[in-house]
Amino acid sequence: MANTNEAPIRALIQERSAALRRKDAKGVVACQAADYVLYSLAPPLRTVESGTEGLDEWFATWRGPIGYEIHDLGIAADGDVAFCHGFARMTGTKIDGETVELWFRITLGLRRAAGGWTIVHEHESVPFYMDGSLRAAVDLKP
Repeated sequence: MANTNEAPIRALIQERSAALRRKDAKGVVACQAADYVLYSLAPPLRTVESGTEGLDEWFATWRGPIGYEIHDLGIAADGDVAFCHGFARMTGTKIDGETVELWFRITLGLRRAAGGWTIVHEHESVPFYMDGSLRAAVDLKP
């Protein structure tokens, strides 16, 4: 029997991905709970702001739309809590002309309330080479 929570969770994640692609900070934030916590690729170690200011500043560093896709998404949901993990692919051109193609790991924690599912926690990461260089392994692809 299929999990009835999976379809609305996938829809929420697709809605959020579409908002990221069109650089719509309000649309991204609308998918997040008021107590959303982010462990992002970028500093600081933890972000707890739930507004649009930081996203708008980041979106301004991109020329044109951002390519953003989620792959191999696994979903485990029970009751009002869900856990998702997969790979994200981000592409685009920064305003300085740098071309970006980055695969990274993504984990999401979600909670269901009266208004539906929201993302309460997001963790993005890339592995590091264990050769002593501590270089991020941003050249990896699934």
